[in-house]
Amino acid sequence: MFAVEVRDHIMIAHSLHGTAFGPAQALHGATFIVAVAFVAEALNPDGVVVDIGRAHTVLKEVLAPLNYRNLDELAEMDGKNTTTEFLAKHIFDRLADEPVHGCWDAIERNCKRFGLRFRNRM
Repeated sequence: MFAVEVRDHIMIAHSLHGTAFGPAQALHGATFIVAVAFVAEALNPDGVVVDIGRAHTVLKEVLAPLNYRNLDELAEMDGKNTTTEFLAKHIFDRLADEPVHGCWDAIERNCKRFGLRFRNRM
């Protein structure tokens, strides 16, 4: 089993909807560390799981529209409760839409799991 992980972070502002979120219902800031892991049973013919440079570039591109933004003001987030879990899925879906030379080929053929960990840095 082989794994390669790329990481970056975003700083956002948002508010959450619902009494379960207590004071987080008010506008507040958050910093998230985003780690994307590419896992494969075997290395590809080039001896890698993924083109790590391209994977990091694509991660930065996917995160850029969210970074230093108030998510409450983004049209694509309108009416959404931008919880950590929601953001993890949103980022995962955007990553899945992006071609990463070597990545998606490896994922389709070799990888048993492609996951996204999303941690709130406290």
